[in-house]
Amino acid sequence: MTNQQIIDKLREKIRLKHYSLATEKTYVGWARRYIAFHAERVQAGKAETGALEVTAFLSWLAVQKRVSASTQNQAMNALIFLYGHVLETPLGDIDAIRAKRSRRIPVVFTRQEVAAVLDQLSDTFWLMASLLYGSGLRISECLRLRVKDVDFDRRTITVRRGKGDKDRITCLPGSLVFALQQHLDEVRQIHQRDFAAGIGASMDEALVRKYPQAPLQWGWQYVFPASAPTAWTRDRLGTRHPAPGTEKRRHHLHDSALQKAVKRAIHRAGIAKPAGCHTFRHSFATHLLEAGSDIRTVQELLGHKDVRTTQVYTHVIGQASGVRSPLDLVA
Repeated sequence: MTNQQIIDKLREKIRLKHYSLATEKTYVGWARRYIAFHAERVQAGKAETGALEVTAFLSWLAVQKRVSASTQNQAMNALIFLYGHVLETPLGDIDAIRAKRSRRIPVVFTRQEVAAVLDQLSDTFWLMASLLYGSGLRISECLRLRVKDVDFDRRTITVRRGKGDKDRITCLPGSLVFALQQHLDEVRQIHQRDFAAGIGASMDEALVRKYPQAPLQWGWQYVFPASAPTAWTRDRLGTRHPAPGTEKRRHHLHDSALQKAVKRAIHRAGIAKPAGCHTFRHSFATHLLEAGSDIRTVQELLGHKDVRTTQVYTHVIGQASGVRSPLDLVA
């Protein structure tokens, strides 16, 4: 196979498994870097095949590029998928030099900082950021939220196909119920116009074949729809673009819109922390634990597979609180 045929087949296999667009872009990016690295080694007469070549590439990332352990693991997962599903050659044992795993404590807002940032936001962006904090949602989970997944009676939100393709249920803040209901009234008006024009919500094509009327049904509409419908598809480069002659669909808001709004709000609030949208999720977990919530409950709300992932937030909770500095004793 040529290099382009390898990339095209990689995209095909990823889509057959219904992986996200973000995963597709990541895996294709690593495949391209690996192919380029392999070409250089071929010219130098040093190239091997299979596990030996992958080992050399991963060791090069750790030693020469000094990537983090998570980045090296991401590259390894991409190459395992490439060899297993595209080249159909099991890799076997990989004995690469491992990147040093650093212990990082997540950046967390104080409650006062959460309020300050939210005060700098308005309308839809305020509501979305409030859900990131109040329900512990990832930005992608907030964007992909559909009307049917919001239960006002039980005060819950069902997250569909979250990280790891897992569903979970998290809390809907009571303080957001009225604002969210008002927002959905406005979304319903958009849906009614779209319905009259035969425009439905974007959905996985396999799901549309199973439920042909779903894109036009109210429950399947996005809670935070894009400002305009588009006709789009994934091309061989993995990008969404208008496709002449295809049916128009209304997608959700683009993640960059919320990310930029939150970054501006953090700056205007005068907060110097390197924070962003995901900081709200970190703050959700930390503040729940500070308030006495059980760590297993927080684990379920966040959708963590392993409780050790949730335990990182225990390190954020004032380890130095209650400890009096020796300087204060002599001051």
